[in-house]
This record gives sequence, structure tokens and C-alpha cells, in this order.
Amino acid sequence: MTEDLIVATIETVQMVGASIFWTILFGLPLGVVLYASGPQGTRPRPATHRVLGVIVNIGRSAPFVILMVAITPFTRLLVGTTIGSAAAIVPLAVAAIPFFARLVESALVSVDPGLIEAADSMGATHSGIVRRVLIPEAMPGLIRGLTVTLVAVTGYSAMAGAIGGGGLGDLAIRYGYQRYRTDYMIATVVLLVVLVQIFQFIGDRTARRLDHR
Repeated sequence: MTEDLIVATIETVQMVGASIFWTILFGLPLGVVLYASGPQGTRPRPATHRVLGVIVNIGRSAPFVILMVAITPFTRLLVGTTIGSAAAIVPLAVAAIPFFARLVESALVSVDPGLIEAADSMGATHSGIVRRVLIPEAMPGLIRGLTVTLVAVTGYSAMAGAIGGGGLGDLAIRYGYQRYRTDYMIATVVLLVVLVQIFQFIGDRTARRLDHR
């Protein structure tokens, strides 16, 4: 049992870590564009903002289990299979990217407009404002948003076990549910709670250190 739990925990951490990597890679720029094109943004583009908003809202509203099944052709195209922890990374990232993008947008909106105006008056380019003003000033909020996303993805990873996604969720389904092993079920729940607590602690502490207010 111990060995199974260790392997499943490692798989879960790997799935969550890889998913968060892709979430940051695509979700952060998407959130920046959402902010910049919005009514309070640095480059308002109402049409662009509406289109992106609809796409993001659709991605956020789709139940994760349904999303996993719906994008199986896309998952198979990318990784060659729809079973296992590697395959689970695709729907995890697809579900997390729009979720994180909205949190990025919210964090950027909270930045003091005066700082942006000051940078603009000094001749800073749009990309310079984003890199040197918006992102640094919004960093505590971005870290908190990333922490929330990380916790959500951890929960999604457990659901991925329902279709053979690997990790603690898969172990809970195969042993805890199908074989009526209550000890496995309890152990997987405890480990998931511990992972969430660790992620939340690290995120909160990092955000507090970066918050200069």
C-alpha cells in the first residue's frame, strides 16, 4: 500500500506541475491581453475583449469530467493516448488556462492606474509597461491567483482518475472504490488534503513576501 501511495503521489505532483507550467505559459499572456483590451486596460479593444471573454467563459464553465471526454481526440493527437498521467495533463491545462487568465486579469486591474500613467508619460512602450510596471506590481495578486489555480488543478487531477488518468484519483477509484478498500480511499483523501495545504501555505507565504503595501 505504501509503495502504491508514493507512486500515485509522485504522479499527481508531476501532473499538477506540468499542467501549471502550461497554464502559466498560455494563461498569463491571455490574461494580459484580456486586461489590456478591456475598458480599464492600456489598449482598449472592445471587440477583442468580448471575443476572448466568451472563449474564456466557455472554458471556465465546462465541467471538468465532460471536458476530459470532449477533448479526447485532441489529447490523443498531442500525446498519442488518452489514458495515464501524461494524457491527463492536456485536459488539466485546458481547464486551468482560462481559469487562471481571469485571475490574471483581476490582478492587473487592481494595479494603481497612476503608475501606468507615469510610465506612459516617460515614454515607456506597451510591452515595457506590462513587463516593468503591471507584472511586478500585480505579482502578489498573480501568486494568489496561481495558488488558487494550483489547488483547483489538484482537485481536477483526482477527477482525472475516473477515466484512468493516473495519480491519487486513479488509485482511489481502482482500489478504494472498485475493490472496497476503505484504507486506500482514506489515505488518498488525506494525501490530497496535505498537498493542497502545502501548495496553499507556499503560495500565501510567497504572496506576503512580495506584497510591499
